[in-house]
Amino acid sequence: MDINEFIVQVALPEHRVFAEQIVTEMAESAKARGTGIAKRSPEYVAGKMAEGKAVIAFHKDGTWAGFCYIETWSHGQFVANSGLIVSPEFRKAGLAHAIKEKVFELSRTLYPKAKIFGLTTGLAVMKINSDLGYEPVTYSELTQDEEFWKGCQSCVNFEILKMKERKNCMCTAMLYDPATQKHDAAKRFAEELQKKPKLYERFMRIKQRLVVKPKPKTGLKALLFLFTFLFK
Repeated sequence: MDINEFIVQVALPEHRVFAEQIVTEMAESAKARGTGIAKRSPEYVAGKMAEGKAVIAFHKDGTWAGFCYIETWSHGQFVANSGLIVSPEFRKAGLAHAIKEKVFELSRTLYPKAKIFGLTTGLAVMKINSDLGYEPVTYSELTQDEEFWKGCQSCVNFEILKMKERKNCMCTAMLYDPATQKHDAAKRFAEELQKKPKLYERFMRIKQRLVVKPKPKTGLKALLFLFTFLFK
């Protein structure tokens, strides 16, 4: 079984018929891991589908295979991709990674300026997050929205979180900051550009012309050409 046997898509309102099955599997999976999750009702999950804030996966035969949804905190400044679940019969096929990629893409589309974060004890999820550009952070860098932290009350480690005054716990906090990503990408571009003196000089001449006499279309084409040439 491989990932080509699955369809991963943004959930639609009509997919609400799978809501009961999804929340049941979430609860069973948490129980098997010996951890807790923020419990959600079928109505809540169906609502996420209706809002276009969820991703669902199916096997090619139409069987439900996986799910994940988006939550927002601090007035949209923070986004969490929550409730990632894959049906036991379809695990080990790379489906969790595909769902995370899709819901991450959806989050970036709906909330391009938001920081995307997660709390997890799972090494597999940490690896996926790292591949997407998340970095480990302290709890203080996450949303401080009380509603988010209330979700930890159903976790078996909640007393540890309280004892540590919400500064750390058994979960690893990971964060994707779009502002930092843009800065890092620009820095890498500049570093690579400087390794090619002639190209760097040409780039600076074009940049100077844009500053003196802006030509949006011409300048954009030139920059795109340079970027393509540099990284091809």
